[in-house]
Amino acid sequence: MTKHRIYSVSLASVYPHYVTKAEKKGRTSQEVDEIIRWLTGHDQASLEAELTNQTSFEDFFARAPRMNPSRSQITGVVCGVRVEQIEDPLMREIRYLDKLIDELAKGKAMEKILRRQDGERPV
Repeated sequence: MTKHRIYSVSLASVYPHYVTKAEKKGRTSQEVDEIIRWLTGHDQASLEAELTNQTSFEDFFARAPRMNPSRSQITGVVCGVRVEQIEDPLMREIRYLDKLIDELAKGKAMEKILRRQDGERPV
């Protein structure tokens, strides 16, 4: 089975689209970064290094320091597909990120986007 084309696309090539989508709705690039850090466990320096290195989605998620266990709470439809029903693990991670960016652009509060419980500290 051949890999999906998106796996070899660099995160850096899609990142500006995430930021543009967020900024069009009055959100910020810092919020986009916070979402990515929450999902993957990257700190800001390692996220910026991955962007600078033009890391592919496949390598970016493979090298993520700590995928957030709360990501399984991310549900809904992205590109006509329910994220919780995606069988391919890498595609599911990519769609989790897409879903979080969609929620940001729709004006959802960061606490809800990041599935925070009462008293949880931000990333």
